[in-house]
Amino acid sequence: MKFAVVVLMSLAVAVPMFAKTHNDTYPVPCSELWEAVQDTIKNSGNYILVVADNTQMTASYNINGALRSRANSVHLNPQDASCVMQVQSSYSGLAHDDAGDFKTRVDQSLAKLKGSTPSQPAKPADPSK
Repeated sequence: MKFAVVVLMSLAVAVPMFAKTHNDTYPVPCSELWEAVQDTIKNSGNYILVVADNTQMTASYNINGALRSRANSVHLNPQDASCVMQVQSSYSGLAHDDAGDFKTRVDQSLAKLKGSTPSQPAKPADPSK
């Protein structure tokens, strides 16, 4: 029994060491991408927000899984006219790719938010014509 506890404790400490950082570059400002990240975490039904820092554009969140929840984090880094989204994920298996699934959902949120921006008002007709 004591051996089993030691093994479980060792695994609990070792699992975060296998976490990988996934970088994806977006051709939008980080402020725009941050809105999509927040929408993804809050409204997708797949994540539970643990903590977010709007100033630093970082968030830690849990993924609801069938067996247990998994912790991940995201951080946005401005780069000239683009933004790099860094997702720290420790799980990538046959059925799930946490970082890839998150990116797909952020892409969908970004498209949704871009589609919901108000359109520019129509220019008035030129009275000389």
